[in-house]
Amino acid sequence: MQLGVILTREDQLGSALSVSVAEHRRADFAMLLSMLSQDALDFSQFNLPQAQLDEADLSESALKKELQIGPQQTLAPEQFDMLIGQHNAKLLEKGSLTTLKLKQYLAPEPMTIRDDKAHIPFAIIDNCDLPVRKRLEAMKSGSIQADRPAMNAAGFYDQLADGQMQSALQLTA
Repeated sequence: MQLGVILTREDQLGSALSVSVAEHRRADFAMLLSMLSQDALDFSQFNLPQAQLDEADLSESALKKELQIGPQQTLAPEQFDMLIGQHNAKLLEKGSLTTLKLKQYLAPEPMTIRDDKAHIPFAIIDNCDLPVRKRLEAMKSGSIQADRPAMNAAGFYDQLADGQMQSALQLTA
């Protein structure tokens, strides 16, 4: 058997491997396998035909259109609106849950009625301990720094490095 080409991939052999197996020619089979490249990147599965790829439009609007995604649901309305769910209640009284779901898919309502990250509902504040309530009131008024003394972090680190604090820490442990 003579081959005039340097073999790198098994697809270059054609049916020579299967013929050597079918005719029980172990020496030819071993020789053909030894002539193939040892690099895994030269295998046939890594040498697929190259196709000309068009630059795909990966903008958010194009992807939403391709995946058929509806409008994005806002977290909160621009202005405070306490009557967000009233229209949905009327739809439930007149129609069915299906119409309400369809309306929500086509024009999603905001998830909350307030666009205020610092707002904590009164029910939660009433459930807190008195020190926590005091801290929340101080945060609202802006005097939170007055409650906490300033710490000298560099001086504390120096005390730890000098060993002055280590003896105190060992006594407490």
